[in-house]
Amino acid sequence: MKLESNGILIGLRPIGERDCVAMIFTRDFGMLHGVLRGAQVAKKNRALVGQVGVATWSARLESQLGAFHWEIGENPTACLMGDMQALACINAMFALVGSLLPEREAYESLYDLTVMTLGTMSVDNAVDEYQKWEIGLLRELGYALDLSHCSGCGKTQDLNYLSPKTGRAVCNDCAAPYVNKLYHLPVTLDTTMNFISGVCQQQGVDVPAARLYLSRMGKFLKK
Repeated sequence: MKLESNGILIGLRPIGERDCVAMIFTRDFGMLHGVLRGAQVAKKNRALVGQVGVATWSARLESQLGAFHWEIGENPTACLMGDMQALACINAMFALVGSLLPEREAYESLYDLTVMTLGTMSVDNAVDEYQKWEIGLLRELGYALDLSHCSGCGKTQDLNYLSPKTGRAVCNDCAAPYVNKLYHLPVTLDTTMNFISGVCQQQGVDVPAARLYLSRMGKFLKK
């Protein structure tokens, strides 16, 4: 069996002394896992997390781990690795993809959004770009946030609250009786974190440590 698609290398885990188990988020097949031969000892064209390229996965049986051939295209994250905040955003992004997306289920729109975000992210805008990406992730997982009008009366003014149940905006008047149960707008990393926690609980997985670290970092940077 052979699968080939554009992909993003989102994780590498050593196996033995030479090889790694790679996690690649592909456009056509979603998350794929496989062995990347010689990844630990390669001196030229070394596989690095954050690279975008072409992944070829092959195995005798569909149920096997399989092996990758990885053709490196570019590494849009290379210029961000020296910045602690940008690196935290990238780590959280890859950790959420690896934890929440099922194996071999395509998420083409999310893949395109991820590639675009990696290309536009900079040291100055890392958190803002990441937050847009996380809202897109929630949308793909069935938790679309609707901030266009009030879920109670349809108003488009004074939208200062967000329903934790529906993910829809609520105006001041409709929010008044429930203000202590609603999230405040604008959307922040704390807001999306609440929805991410719900998704993780629903799927029976822990919130990735990299996403928890990003939240803690955000609180530190606000001080």
